[in-house]
Amino acid sequence: MKPQLHKLPFSTDSSFLYKKWECNYFDKPWHFHKEYELVLITKGRGKKFIGDHVGPFEEGCLSLIGSNVPHLFKNDEECYINSQKMEASSIFIHFTDDFLGSSFLNIPEMKAVDKLLKRSALALEITGQIKEYTINKLYEMDNENPEKRLISLLDILIQLSNSQEINPILSMGFTANKNGDTDRINTVFEFILKNYTRQIYVEEIAEKLNISVPSFSRYFKNHTRKTFSSYVTEIRITHACRLLMDNNHTISEVCYLSGFENLSNFYKHFNKSKGMIPKDYRSRFLKGSLTV
Repeated sequence: MKPQLHKLPFSTDSSFLYKKWECNYFDKPWHFHKEYELVLITKGRGKKFIGDHVGPFEEGCLSLIGSNVPHLFKNDEECYINSQKMEASSIFIHFTDDFLGSSFLNIPEMKAVDKLLKRSALALEITGQIKEYTINKLYEMDNENPEKRLISLLDILIQLSNSQEINPILSMGFTANKNGDTDRINTVFEFILKNYTRQIYVEEIAEKLNISVPSFSRYFKNHTRKTFSSYVTEIRITHACRLLMDNNHTISEVCYLSGFENLSNFYKHFNKSKGMIPKDYRSRFLKGSLTV
């Protein structure tokens, strides 16, 4: 089975989709769609898998994901265990590059927007003042009629296209690969998220999928553009960062709670990923000088 191609329902009175999504936890599988996606997490926390990127998400996370870029938002494990007590929600907009006509992006006034959408092929993280502006507009759109929503979307895209507070999160040269097995890659992600705090081996997941280790390694890299071990390490670093920011554990406790076998290994990978040691990361966050 090919990765799930989502065909999204559009209203008959609108050329794009605006939707508020509320649930106990995010349950959409690893998927892609031809539409661009502007997505705001309004409630919930966990890890986002976008192309070859894995990182944290929480309330206020705002991203612009390009056409056909595979993605998945996965809540932290406690959300699934205590689903009756947990809540997750988002606001998202889906639109195509020709939602206002095949030549609309070619007019002079839309050159910057066209460039923005091309940049979104590497998925864009939106921060700073433009993030606050966009969030306010997204909430306002909930009470607007279709005509006003169209104007608001154009305003958002124009403002984003002129902002310097937008950063790509995928590796340079990343290209969407839509070939593969969606069910299996979701099984892999679930396995990683349930087991990354302990020592795990690629043989375990290969056996679970009933394929050889070399076949699994090729399969995983084809989907994520990274090795299994480096992907697991990224998730462990992401978890470690959250623990450091919570400031409830010693550095040594953070190391082992994140799945690292020893402090030396933890320091090496953390410094490589974040450009600083864990103690400095926590210190800068608590002082408010760290951009997360």
